[in-house]
Amino acid sequence: MPNVIEIAREDESDRFAIVVAEWNRSITDRLLDGALEVLGEAAVVDVAWVPGAWELPVAVQRLAQSQQYAAILALGAVIHGETSHDQHINRGVSLALMKIALSQDLPVLLGLLTCDSMEQAIHRAGGNVGNKGSECAQAALKMVGLLRNCPPG
Repeated sequence: MPNVIEIAREDESDRFAIVVAEWNRSITDRLLDGALEVLGEAAVVDVAWVPGAWELPVAVQRLAQSQQYAAILALGAVIHGETSHDQHINRGVSLALMKIALSQDLPVLLGLLTCDSMEQAIHRAGGNVGNKGSECAQAALKMVGLLRNCPPG
């Protein structure tokens, strides 16, 4: 029988950061609203706005280095246009955020929508597919609780 590491209960002293891209703000505002609704009064939340998705990693890295946060959420929306520009942004941001999470031993949640159209983004920011900002915040709470009960590295 395996030993299952349980997820610890939320701690009111936990502090979360949310870094949000201003580009496609009609979408990212909805993602932020969803994340804040989930985190609610369970935690202290700091929000930092960056110009676009490409700038998410540097702000996340600075916040992670401060060692003030239990987790950091990165929210943005990159929508496919006429060129492959979106693919380069998405790949670079995703890889950079993963490197930060691993190097800082900190949950860094990827709430970056990578959609083919504005319609898809709307559906994922509170539409018929849910709110990926909410899902990102739920994952952050679970990861913080899990790591709290994991043996130290």
